[in-house]
Amino acid sequence: MLKKTARRNTAVACYRTYGKNRTELMWIVGSRKRFNEDGTVPTNTTRRNILRSGDENDRHSTHTTAVMAGIAGLFHDLGKANLLFQNKLLGIGKHYEPYRHEWVSAQLFLAFVDGRNDQEWLEHLNTLNTTADQSLLANFSPTNIVPFASMAPLAACIVWLIVSHHRLPKCLSDRQQDMHNVASWFNTGISADWNALNHDAFGDKEKTDVFLFPMGTPLASFTWRNKAKELAARALKLNSLHEFAKLELAYPLHLARMALMLADHAYSAGAPTTHWQDTKYAVIANTDRQTRQPKQKLDEHCIGVAHNAYLLAAIIPKLRGVMPAITRHPSLKKRTTDPRFRWQNHAYDRAVSVRKQTQSQGFFGVNMASTGKGKTFANAQIMYGLSDPQMGCRFSVALGLRTLTLQTGDALQERLQLDDDDLAVVIGSNEVKTLHNNKKRRDRNVIKSALADEEKASPTGSESENMFAEHLYVKYDGELDNHYLNRWLKNDKNTRKFVHALISAPISVSTIDHIIPVSEGTSGGQQIAPMLRLLTSDLVLDEPDDFGIEDIPALSRLVYWAGLL
Repeated sequence: MLKKTARRNTAVACYRTYGKNRTELMWIVGSRKRFNEDGTVPTNTTRRNILRSGDENDRHSTHTTAVMAGIAGLFHDLGKANLLFQNKLLGIGKHYEPYRHEWVSAQLFLAFVDGRNDQEWLEHLNTLNTTADQSLLANFSPTNIVPFASMAPLAACIVWLIVSHHRLPKCLSDRQQDMHNVASWFNTGISADWNALNHDAFGDKEKTDVFLFPMGTPLASFTWRNKAKELAARALKLNSLHEFAKLELAYPLHLARMALMLADHAYSAGAPTTHWQDTKYAVIANTDRQTRQPKQKLDEHCIGVAHNAYLLAAIIPKLRGVMPAITRHPSLKKRTTDPRFRWQNHAYDRAVSVRKQTQSQGFFGVNMASTGKGKTFANAQIMYGLSDPQMGCRFSVALGLRTLTLQTGDALQERLQLDDDDLAVVIGSNEVKTLHNNKKRRDRNVIKSALADEEKASPTGSESENMFAEHLYVKYDGELDNHYLNRWLKNDKNTRKFVHALISAPISVSTIDHIIPVSEGTSGGQQIAPMLRLLTSDLVLDEPDDFGIEDIPALSRLVYWAGLL
């Protein structure tokens, strides 16, 4: 009765009193996180982190990640100051340039480094003056392609972040792209062939104009220089910088890239910040999509992205602790007496026995139960058994077929008695949802038996779809229940939809094409949501044998990323 009338702010605990001053917690309706494991509740609460114990975490690369993201944000759009790009924003000339702005920005950063080691160019960044912009442009030579192997370690990471903040580099001159060509960027550097082939269609004048900066770069802005000095000072004081700022370390580098991309996406969608603008620096970064009038100044935009990228990278270790999770859920640890499913009890007990070990070592398992033995429900129990009781359980189920996704979501919700804000179901289109609802009305037994006999509806191969379909259908009634991410997602309704579906829900059921862009996507926007999801939840690949042999390398990369994150 309470569940039928409960609202989002409801939190009710029921106790059985027995013996002398003894009580036993029976059930909770509403927000379980309001109570501890014994069912007690504080007389008052605060959202302020008084002890700030979360500031000390065991991810020692966090500060290095934040510094890399911040410095890359400062330099990520310096190339927009060129003559052709500024004319384009003002509606003059063509709508594209012979070289993409992120590649030009990387060349400008390389000119600033000028072959020095990380200590030397950081000290220079910490002492910039008004002549810095002129000296940078005097040393600028776009034809000087520097190999990554000869760059200082931190500088190499910053160059890679700048070049890849919209899309991963791809060699466009050779369509075959054999292994030698794919690996050559490290030894030879990222030339224009890795950036765009537009330069083949342009004349010499336009190729020259793209490297002209009549109003200077953001180094001419005193607000930009102040932010540069702040980040450089942080970097110079960081003892772990040289340990984690390396191209071969995937975790800090890709997290820095995600923070940079999300900060760029969020800040570009917001309003200008005038106190980050130098009134004497008139170069613009973008225009309003509706009015086509200049919107953000370039110095302000670079400062804003750097500032937000640094903050975002710094709070990443805290995200898991503020995400909604399944805690103290009786259905997930309920014992079965059916002889066919008793193996589930043993699987759950084994998961609980290695729970502490997996907190530091991770967990990889293969569930090979026979057809009709309830593997999908057992997977949920195993995830619950492995999870820290205080943190709660969060996991994602990735499948190959859209219709099976809806069936699995409905079956999990019914079997586990999950609320609408506990489970998100994501599929590629609203039409699939309509067909599924019609089928539910015709035959309810199909949904009820999906967990016990899901193999009968299995596909015979993988399903290829465009990642993040336009008409995305999301079944999720939960709220974005954390103040950490909301500041970077409030300006974009589409992004918030992905957050609700792929990030916020304790349990997410989706087709694999919404998760696998984390390792297969080349466009930066495709990778943000699945990266945040895998950073805060475990992963279950349901029926991976339904995929073809040609899909195994991609699935292996996805499993690697799940472990990495």
